[in-house]
Amino acid sequence: MKQKILIIDDSVDSWHLLGTILQAHNFYPLWAPDGRQAMAAARFHHPQAILLDLGLPGEDGLVVLERLKSNRSLSDIPVIVVTVRDRQEAEEKARRLGAAAYVTKPVQVDALMASLQSVLATQDGIPAGVTR
Repeated sequence: MKQKILIIDDSVDSWHLLGTILQAHNFYPLWAPDGRQAMAAARFHHPQAILLDLGLPGEDGLVVLERLKSNRSLSDIPVIVVTVRDRQEAEEKARRLGAAAYVTKPVQVDALMASLQSVLATQDGIPAGVTR
């Protein structure tokens, strides 16, 4: 069965791009356009990882990250921040709130996949960089 990856991004273009990348690498992409729908989708699907944009309508992506990490049933899901925000400031805040990785837009496929494989391997109890 394909691993489910939840994309939280209000841009349909970003969702299509990220979804296409994930499908090409044999993942099953899910989508939520805002924080409310993201929490519902995360609870319902319990994806193996989440790709989170910080520029969401209604509430900031950092608020969504904090809500995910403070929810006992969702806190184990690794979150990779995928955003256009200034890396230095936003990455520090995101990591402090529990983000597993940080990837900037425009997305470099290799960087995204390396981050995703790393967090999934760590989640499975295999140290990053070790192959099966």
